Amino acid sequence: MPSRPAALRILLILAPWALLLLLWYGVRASGLVNPALVPAPHQVAAKFAELARGRLPGDVWMSTQRVFIGVTLGTLLAVPVGFCLGWYKGLRSFVDPVINFFRALPPIALIPLVIVYFGIGEAAKTVILFYASFFAGVIVMYEGIAQISPIFVRVARTLGANDFEIFAKVIVPLTVPHILTAVRVALGVAWATLVASELIAAQQGLGALIQDASSFFQLDIIYVGIICIGFIALVMDLLLRALSRRLVAWQDRIA
Repeated sequence: MPSRPAALRILLILAPWALLLLLWYGVRASGLVNPALVPAPHQVAAKFAELARGRLPGDVWMSTQRVFIGVTLGTLLAVPVGFCLGWYKGLRSFVDPVINFFRALPPIALIPLVIVYFGIGEAAKTVILFYASFFAGVIVMYEGIAQISPIFVRVARTLGANDFEIFAKVIVPLTVPHILTAVRVALGVAWATLVASELIAAQQGLGALIQDASSFFQLDIIYVGIICIGFIALVMDLLLRALSRRLVAWQDRIA
């Protein structure tokens, strides 16, 4: 039997989902929306079980793989670029308008150009996800780095640290929380962009599943695809939060 605090914690976790299900059933039963346009949760669950025995695992794997590759490549470039922009104020002032210009462009608007330059294979889908991840990560990274107080560097120099020691023992630890935040933001943006990336002739993936279902007005399948995207993104975010707590636990100790 779980202890009372543990039971309360579980209850608090489950309560919002229970309320969401009640709201879902309530909207469907209210008559405000045609019930034919809102499949019931149990119908969506039944369709999920059916698809889970068929194409769904392959779709989940393909979409997760695409997002992982896009976010990894985007973050690997966003971290050093964001660090340089955050640390060097002059460079930031020079490049900031260009970064914000491209960040404001929706990835779906670039699909025609991506098809022209990269074709309709996996490279094109990766480019769309990379684009979304990179600019989201850069913004978070350089905003975080720009807020690091120079006093830490001055104190380290006063104590006799050389440039390498300052970078390794002061800058890197202070940068880790911003790197993890950049990854979390990039991951969220990549999942939000997934359906757009899979507009490019995708045969597999949750975006392709949703698009195929929309062509035949299969609303229950559309709900399955949307819910799968949300839950996979949620699980990834929770894992990153757990990693963040382990890597930046020293901040809590200092606080």
